[in-house]
Amino acid sequence: MVKTLYLIRHGETVGGDEKRYKGSIDVPLSEKGIEQIKKTAKFLSSIPLSAIYTSPLSRALKSAEIIAEGHGLNPIIIPELRERSFGIWEGMTFLEIKEKYPVEFENWVNNPLKYSPPQGESTIQVRDRVIKALDEILNKSHHASRITHHGLLSELQTNIVIVAHGGVNRVILCHVMGIPLENIFRIEQDNSAINIIEFWDKYPVLHPKKSNDFLGTPVVRLLNGRWG
Repeated sequence: MVKTLYLIRHGETVGGDEKRYKGSIDVPLSEKGIEQIKKTAKFLSSIPLSAIYTSPLSRALKSAEIIAEGHGLNPIIIPELRERSFGIWEGMTFLEIKEKYPVEFENWVNNPLKYSPPQGESTIQVRDRVIKALDEILNKSHHASRITHHGLLSELQTNIVIVAHGGVNRVILCHVMGIPLENIFRIEQDNSAINIIEFWDKYPVLHPKKSNDFLGTPVVRLLNGRWG
């Protein structure tokens, strides 16, 4: 069976242009973010989906609900898909953290994967919970041979959606592409971006779609663990 994963980042949030570390702060979608996700939903409208999984944070959950509207599905909340907690740094900008917590900031710069912000999570801790959840999702027996709004979905193909966050998506992409985790900060995830990953016996391959098929929003694709 082929499983296609549509890995989506939520739309823009209120105050999203301020470049602050929101982490586990539950901020809603902005009007622009809602419009972004409506475009995402339009792109997915002709694709028969088996399941939609989402972070519990409202910016992701609302995005998932908008996508789910045309598919007769209810988003499934997975707590482990929540964004990384930055602890007492949440709500602050990069420069604010550097100025207010210079020692902790230096420790973070020197060990970005293992260092945990005060009362927060390290990148490795996030990876461990996210990949465990991803494996459980991919190993589920999705009942693809069902009647959907788009007709009978083939038993040989399953399309699932995960709506999450920039940090979560980067962890997943590093994992499925075989990229060392230290390269996580080199992966961009714009608001409402879609990453299309096909799994043949769990191995990711290129999903042949043109970037301009998706109304100008970036699409990241994979080819046997390399950039496609």
